[in-house]
Amino acid sequence: MPKDFIKKYLPDPDSIKQNKSFAFLGSVLHEPNLWHLNRHCVTKAFAIGLFWGCIPMPFQMVAAALCAIRLNANLPLSVALVWFSNPVTMPPIFYAEYLIGAWLLNKPAMGFEYELSVEWIMSQLYDIGIPMYLGSLVCGIVFAATGYFVVGYLWRRSVIKRWGKRAENRAKRSQ
Repeated sequence: MPKDFIKKYLPDPDSIKQNKSFAFLGSVLHEPNLWHLNRHCVTKAFAIGLFWGCIPMPFQMVAAALCAIRLNANLPLSVALVWFSNPVTMPPIFYAEYLIGAWLLNKPAMGFEYELSVEWIMSQLYDIGIPMYLGSLVCGIVFAATGYFVVGYLWRRSVIKRWGKRAENRAKRSQ
């Protein structure tokens, strides 16, 4: 993975550290691994962001940020990747997770009926919530593992390709 491509879209670490809104975090933001763009930090960031993006909960970005801090992953990338599940993509993603959870629990999938009332939500929470959360955990784990290994593979391939080009250039210069 080209570092320059990723760096172009990430915020400047110094500007985030100086932001008064994040003063309550103290020296946590000064951990260098939270801002590094190396294979280990980026692959962990992909896994964290993809996992928390699958989980249907409020404040997914906060959960991703806390995991990134705890696991020394790239913080801005972890938080940004959560946004693959945005308000436009959430309904199909969560419905697919519900279907996967219902399939895993061997329950028939319910048809789509919706009523905007607290009573309806409370009555459907058990029937919909358990399969959806099981499906979201399974999808989160699968997406996180896939993202981790695919990004790691692409990063290593890019580095090996650059090493090969440098070796070719050295061989041409020495001739």
